[in-house]
Amino acid sequence: MTAPLPHLPLSPPRIVRGFDPLPEGFERPVIAIGNFDGVHRGHQAVIGAAHALARDLGRPAIVLTFEPHPRRFFAPAKPMFRITPVPLKAAVTVAFGVDAVIEFVFDAAFAGLTAAEFVDDVLITRYAASGVVVGHDFHFGKGREGSPAFLQHHARRHDLPVVVVEPVLEADTPVSSSAIRDALVAGDIATANHLLGYRWLMQAEVVHGDARGRTLGYPTANMRLDAACGLRHGIYAVRVRVDGIMHAGVASFGRRPTFDDGAPLLETHLFDFSGDLYGKQPEVEFLAWLRPELKFDNVDALVVQMDRDSAEARAIATRPPDPRAPSLLG
Repeated sequence: MTAPLPHLPLSPPRIVRGFDPLPEGFERPVIAIGNFDGVHRGHQAVIGAAHALARDLGRPAIVLTFEPHPRRFFAPAKPMFRITPVPLKAAVTVAFGVDAVIEFVFDAAFAGLTAAEFVDDVLITRYAASGVVVGHDFHFGKGREGSPAFLQHHARRHDLPVVVVEPVLEADTPVSSSAIRDALVAGDIATANHLLGYRWLMQAEVVHGDARGRTLGYPTANMRLDAACGLRHGIYAVRVRVDGIMHAGVASFGRRPTFDDGAPLLETHLFDFSGDLYGKQPEVEFLAWLRPELKFDNVDALVVQMDRDSAEARAIATRPPDPRAPSLLG
């Protein structure tokens, strides 16, 4: 088990799109490469190694990642549960100590690059990298022909230092995005947060709903998450950041079986808050799973349960934070 990486509060990141030039002052960067879905503890180890190498070389540290995710490019019809949506992923990445994020467009032309072309044309010619850091399982280039060993061997011709980071283990198993997705699908927020090394969070625009929560005494901020979001339907204790201010709350993610059984929504009730959230994009961090989504016989029974859920969520929000999974929101 590793200690959480020190982090900065989440803030708007500096993003470089595709082949846009690097900003002034970001020349000759140390580049950490990967998909970084979730920016979990294993990814944080790669970022930390890039930060250390950049400090030693006196250069900026930058993450190079790919959008859309290669899996989505190669299998567009197959839903993919992204742990952290764009641009939230970039903000989380920067919070863990890099200076900027390059979001490289993963298209047919890029997918056709050989491993050698990626090193020569992208890392050396395009970005003039001073160093490269990758995880132990990083593969790249057409047909995934490139490996960490290939990268180290090929980079020697350019005197380019390459650091390969070993996996971060939890109970003798590498921390992985797949394990975190499995935990979220099960509603196991505690495990997901522990593997992430911070409280899992989502962000989306608040949209108009049917205002039913207001009539029940529980007005909610309604957010449509990505259709592929695999989070288990149910009730969660959460914290929400709105305009820089944190609010405890209780959230329901699901289809509202007591009423319409419609498309999934994240409906969040903020405690001790009044105001208009429409059009805003608050961040919602998940503290704990409370219960599964249920169908109630009548509205009165639902409200009684909502009262219980709110009391439990308030109590959870007052507990000292788990040092293994701190908040990125402050």
